[in-house]
This record gives sequence, structure tokens and C-alpha cells, in this order.
Amino acid sequence: MNRKLMVLALLALIIACFTIFTFGKEETVDFSADVKPILNKHCIACHGGVKKNGGLSFLFENEAFAKAESGKPAIIRGDAEHSEFMKRLVSDDPELRMPYNAPKLNDDEIDILKKWIDQGAKWGKHWAYTLPEDVEVPKPFSLAGLFGIKPKGVNNNIDYFVQAKLKNKELSFSDEADKSTLLRRLYLDLIGITPTLDEISAFIEDDSDDAYSRRVDSLLASSKYGEKWASWWLDMARYADTKGYEKDGSRSIWSYRDWVIKALNKDMPYDEFTIEQLAGDLLPQPTKDQLIATAFHRNTMNNDEGGTDSEEFRMAAVLDRLNTSYQVWLSTTFECVQCHSHTYDPFKFEEYYKSLAFFNNTRDEDTQGDHPKLRFYTAQDEKRVDSIKHWLTANGDGNAVKSADLFLHTLEPKIHAHYSDQIVNGALYDTKWLGVRSSGSARLKAITLDGKRQLFMNFWTDAVGGKMEVHLNKPNGPLLANIDLPKTSGRQVIQAAIAPTSGVHDLFLVFKNPAVAAGQPICMIEWFAFREDFPVGKPSENLNLQRTFLQLVNLQPESVPIMIENPKEMHRKTNVFIRGNRLSLGAEVQPMVPESLNEFPKGAPRNRMGFAQWIVSKENPLTARTLVNRVWAQLFGRGLVEPLGDMGTQSIPPIHRELLDYLALDFMNGKKWSMKKLVREIVLSGTYKQASTLNGDKVEKDPQNYYLARGPRFRLSAEQIRDQALAVSGLLSNKMYGPSVMPYQPDGVWMTVYSGESWVKSEGEDQYRRGVYTFLKRTSPYPSFVSFDASSREVCLVDRIRTNTPLQALATLNDPVYLEAAKHLGNIMLQEGKGDTKKSISAGYRRAMLKEADPRKIADLEELYKKALLEFNKAPASAAKYLGSDLAKENTKTISSKAAYMLVANALLNLDEFLTKS
Repeated sequence: MNRKLMVLALLALIIACFTIFTFGKEETVDFSADVKPILNKHCIACHGGVKKNGGLSFLFENEAFAKAESGKPAIIRGDAEHSEFMKRLVSDDPELRMPYNAPKLNDDEIDILKKWIDQGAKWGKHWAYTLPEDVEVPKPFSLAGLFGIKPKGVNNNIDYFVQAKLKNKELSFSDEADKSTLLRRLYLDLIGITPTLDEISAFIEDDSDDAYSRRVDSLLASSKYGEKWASWWLDMARYADTKGYEKDGSRSIWSYRDWVIKALNKDMPYDEFTIEQLAGDLLPQPTKDQLIATAFHRNTMNNDEGGTDSEEFRMAAVLDRLNTSYQVWLSTTFECVQCHSHTYDPFKFEEYYKSLAFFNNTRDEDTQGDHPKLRFYTAQDEKRVDSIKHWLTANGDGNAVKSADLFLHTLEPKIHAHYSDQIVNGALYDTKWLGVRSSGSARLKAITLDGKRQLFMNFWTDAVGGKMEVHLNKPNGPLLANIDLPKTSGRQVIQAAIAPTSGVHDLFLVFKNPAVAAGQPICMIEWFAFREDFPVGKPSENLNLQRTFLQLVNLQPESVPIMIENPKEMHRKTNVFIRGNRLSLGAEVQPMVPESLNEFPKGAPRNRMGFAQWIVSKENPLTARTLVNRVWAQLFGRGLVEPLGDMGTQSIPPIHRELLDYLALDFMNGKKWSMKKLVREIVLSGTYKQASTLNGDKVEKDPQNYYLARGPRFRLSAEQIRDQALAVSGLLSNKMYGPSVMPYQPDGVWMTVYSGESWVKSEGEDQYRRGVYTFLKRTSPYPSFVSFDASSREVCLVDRIRTNTPLQALATLNDPVYLEAAKHLGNIMLQEGKGDTKKSISAGYRRAMLKEADPRKIADLEELYKKALLEFNKAPASAAKYLGSDLAKENTKTISSKAAYMLVANALLNLDEFLTKS
């Protein structure tokens, strides 16, 4: 008995000790999760970034524990009681208590801060700025699991993560969506348009285990995949067909849009996709496609307005490139650091300009010509280019071949006329051309000559002739060239040999024309270029090649703006802008990335290529997380981290952080940066396949569906709404690529003051091409797209807002595109019903919604048809006008019936279930 008592007493002692150890131990306060949000909410506004009241800042660790203006640190590690920081938080004196002139922190917040200080006030990195660690998939133990049997609703590892969170919330998965709903959802998400009725029927009848996964693989292989996902990327790339600002002239950059579609279709690994867009021109022997990819950063706006400061708007473009790069790839609001250190995240003011230095050495400038451009010659002209290169290979060297190839395909390197100065009897005119008058002159400063250069000049002449003299170092210095100006009107490039001269010199251009009065304008010059002469060969050969070369230069082929890096002798210095003002320069800085992120790759060049390699380094904590989060948002309507544009300390703490890290690591390592494989895994998950129907209990527990206890349900994008209407009516064109098109748009929407450009409705099937190909003018975007929250693409947009306004209904009820789609759908209904109204309406509903209609809906639509038919019979002229038919050529009764079916079809295209992915 005594022995039993001793055993029981020992057990009780062990339990007591365990209880004291387990429950008596104070929980460690986490700086990033617990402390930083409180500091950001209550303290940073006055103590960090912009302001450092009292000499105290909570933005960086060294600042938080440094001596304040009082001469003492505000926080004493391990001693909350004697820390001035804590004294101020709990003070009863309103003049001393912090936060000043604001409500006192609540008891829980004060308790967290006190514990944090007493525990040593350990600083920490925000979770997103640390590398994701290997995440263990939370598979619950079960006997069935030992035999490879997965729990209900679990298709892959994604579902284990989601179900673990659901269990904590006392929630569970919804049933799987019915087959027609699921396939429609899949088609809309992967290729942007709905399946046909035949495809729905085949899927419903397919009972094989891999029926769904085979459809997934087929859609991922479809060329329509790239078209759908390109719209998402082009928002971030701020792709548009015009330059923006006041003039907003057209820009031929559609080759970049086509490159994006092709890259997505071939599943270019995301690291390559990144490098080619940021620095494709810096790859060894870049291909034309790799040069086209760099147009990502030529999508910046360009100001053609006369009288503007070219350097101001060049720098505006460079700043935009930097901000966009951090936003697109790193979910970072780096633009906040242009004027001061980031208010909430660990990025220092000087680091902004160190990153800026990576982008500050490109050849493009704020000029009307949009140079440099990659020029696309016809096959015949490309053969002429090849003939020049072959001759140079035989008679010259590799540099001559490379120089000629670069110049013919990009017209680089060149000096823009707005860099001329000391202008006499002339001026820089509208769009920054140099306008020169008789007896006028201008200087080109510090031109490098090597004794074998030729001068090319891009003129706009007015059949006035005359001469241009090139003098060395002063207007009356040694004559280097004497050029006859052309007597033909229009733009052309002229070429002249320069007397052998070496070194860096100022060149003075002196314009003379005795045939016109002094002070009269004679020509406009856009750019100058100096390139190596052809090597010595037979005089006749050389002359013919020179002539062919100049003919090719003077062509105006299709082209696309691209990035090209300045040569070493033209490298720009980068300085800090004091308070963000480019006219107030601070210290010079060298290219470098923020200290709070991963280190710059060893051996990487300090240019855009090195920056791109740093972005896609597997040591970068943000790149893979950002991509995974954005793809998830495309499929579920909301990211795993919100907002999509900020993964910093101001983001909402993610519920599914472990899932995000798992997917990010797997995306880099397991999937080798394959976006299609990432999309595939998500859409195969049980999480994605759930029905989106609402359940009262689940809605009450999780109204916003943060925990993912039901499938995605949200309105389609602007492009998808239009594409789907065209698809179900049989109008959608499958034509891919090429210049942007102009579907119907009312007169007067475009009001182009300067260029005389107008919206010219495209002919034939071009009217019915997918929305991704619609011409986008920044100051006047396509109206129905704007109504549905598409971007004007003036700046990078990572997440379109979703609104619900009367303008949207007005667009889908009245826009001629939707009316024409309704007309064609109505004709299909009429044909399939064969005189039976109920069958006709059922056929229309089935074609639009891909399922059978509820009898009540059919009854309501049938009533709508009868009322419309009655009204149209009373006013056949109105029916003909609505239908767009000739009353004199068709039976009145037929016209009224067609118009009534068109109206019902229009109603179908406006139903919420048609405009929503569910």
C-alpha cells in the first residue's frame, strides 16, 4: 500500500513539475509578428523614415537602441521598467504619454512591448525578407494514410495545408463543384474563354480517373493559354500602344506583347523570363527575341510635348523602371524610398539610388523617335543586310560586322539632336528636333573620333538644298566635312565622310544656303550617328555597298523600342537626389542592392544583368513568393498575402504562410521555375475544385473565404467578359499576333489634337479578336474595358480593383460589340428552337451557361421574349433598327421575332452567372 502511495506521489510530482514547466514558462514574443505591427501602427509616423522626433526611430535596429536627444537610449534591453519608452507609454501625463495626442495603447499591446523588452528586445526580420525554410507538409496521421489513402478532398499537398487551417477554424471542405461548373471554371482560368457544349458533354460522360487532369494538360498546351495570361502580365508591364502624357502619340510595340504570349505558351522558366525582360540585350550575342523582351522597360511613357526638359522625362522613365522592377518581382513599395528611408520597411534612402544606378545607363532618351528600336526588315531586305555582313566578314573584321549589324537593325549608337548646344540662328523645336536656319550653327560636345568614322544625320528637309559644314572645335575651325543637303522633301538619312581625325573633340555644324533669306528655316535634324567606315575594298564594290547600306538605313520598317546599354565612354554618374529632387544632387553612388535582402551574386556584373541575376537568385526571399502569390490570386481572386503589391511589414499577416513558402520553394527547386507546372498543381488541388456555393455556417465563420472552405467565385476580367460574349455567339476570331486592332468604338471618344490619328474600325475578323489585341491609348482606353476596371497602363498595376457600377450594365446592354454578339446568339437560338420558343430560349441559356436552366428562369425569359415580340410587332421600324436589318428586304414578322430573340440573348449575356466565374 505504501509502495502504491509512493508511486502515486511521484507521478503527481512529475505532473506538477511538467505543468509548471509547460504553463509557467513565458511565451517568447516575436518581433516581426507581435512587436513590429504595433510600432508601425502607433509609433513609426513620428519615429522613423520621414520623422525622427526626439532623435528616436524604430525603423532600423541600430536607430531604435541608439542614444536619443536625451543622451540615453529609449529602450534598455532586458529592463522594461527603466526604459523611457515604456514609461512614456504608461504615463498619465498627456504631455508625456506616447503616442502623443492619440489614444493610449491598449493593455494587450503594452503587455507585448513590456515582455519583448524584458526578454531582451530581440530585433528580427520581417518574415518575407527571410528565406523560406523547408516546410513540412502537415499530413495528419491515420491508418488509411499508411496505405496511401488520402483524406476526403485531398488531391495534393496544397490540400493538406489548407485543411490544417480549416480544422483550427472548425471548418471543412465543400463538396466538389459539378462537372460543367468545374470545366467552365478551368477553361476561364487557363485560356480565358469557356468550353463548347460538346466539350462539356464529353467531360461529363468521361468517367476515367484522369478525365480532369487530361483536360488540364490540354488547356495548358493550348496557344490560348498565353493569350489569357498575357493580359495579367501586360498590366504589370504597363503595356500600351501609345506613349502617354499630353500628346499620347502611337507607339509600335506590339511585338513585345506577342513575345509575352509566346514566352508564356512555351513555358519559359520564370528566371529566364525575368532576365530576358530586364537585361536581354546584355546576354552574349542576344537574339532578336531577347532584344524584343527588353521592351518590358520601354513601355515607360514618353513625353513628345515641345519645350519639355528631355533629361527630366528620361529620368522619370528610369525612376519608373526601378519602381516597377521592385513592384513586379519583389512586391515591394520601393518608390517610397525616393525621398527618404522607407517608413515601414528596412530600405534606406541611399539604397534607392544605388539600385537606380543599375538602370541609369541605357541609350534611350525622351525623344520623339523612341530610339533605340529593333527594326524588322522584310525577307528580301534582310538578304541585303546579310550581303553587307558577308562582304564585311571577308574584307573587314568582327567589329565592323557587329557595328554594321547593330546600326542597320537599331540605328545605334546615335546622338540625339537635343544634346546640341551653343545654337546660333536656330532652336530645339517641338519634339526636340534641332531646327536650323540659314547661317545658323550648333555644337556637338565631346565627340569621340578614331580616324575612320562616317557621319549619318537624320533630316527632315523641305526641298531647300544648301550645305552643312562640319568644323573642328570652333565654328570657323578646320573643315572636316562639307555636305550637300538634299533637295527632296521628307525625312531621310544622309551620310558623309569625315576627314581622318582622332580623339575627343567638339564638332560645330554650320548651315549655309544662299538661296534663302537669312533667318529662314532650312531643315530639322533628329539625330546624328558616327560609325566606322567600310574597310578598303574595290572602289565599285565599296560604293555599291555604301549605297545599299544607306538605302536600308532610310527604310522605315516595322520596329519595336528596345533597351541598349551605353558604351563605357558614355556611362552616366548616378547621384542621390536630395529629398527626391533631381535638381538637388547629393553624393555619387555605385550600383548596389539593399542590405536587408539577399547579397549581390558574386562575380555578377554591376549592371542590369547583375541586377536581374540578383532578382532570380534562389537566395532572394521575395521573387518566388511574389510570383506564387500573384498566380494564386489569378485563380482564387485573392492572394495568400494581401495586398498583392506589398509583401512588407504593412501587409496583412498571411493565414496560409506555410503554404506560400512551400509553393515558393517548390516553384524554384522542384518545378524549376515552371509557371505552367505551378498553375497545374493549383488547379488539380481539391481546394480549387470545391463548389463555390455559400453555406450559412461557413459564411458566418469565414465570410471572406480566407480559409478556403469553398471554391473561388468572382467577376471575370474586362477582356474575358468581351471574349466570352464573342465566343458563345460564334464570333470570336482565333487569329493570333500582329498589330493591335480597333473594334467598334463610338465616334468622338478619341480626340487627338496633334497627330490627326483616329480610331479606324478594323475590318473582317479583326473586329472580333481577343481583348488582349485591342489597341490601348493611354489617355483614352477602350471604353468597355475601363468600365470593367481594366488599366490605362500608364503605370504598373499588379491587382485590378473590382467594382460593380451601373456603367458596367450600360456597356454590356448597349455596346455594339455585345449587341452584335446578342444578335448572332439570337439567330442561333432561333435556328435551334425550330419555332419552339421554350426550346430556343433553353438552347440559348445552355450555350451561354453550359448547363440546363432552372424552369423558372426559362419561364421568365420566355415572358421577356413575348413582351419584346409584342412591342416590336407594334413598331417594326424600331425592331429593324435594333436588329440592324432592312425593313424593306425582310418580312416584318421575321424581323420582330429576330429582334425579340436578340433582346433575350442580350439579357443572357448580362446575367450575373454569365459575368462571374463560379
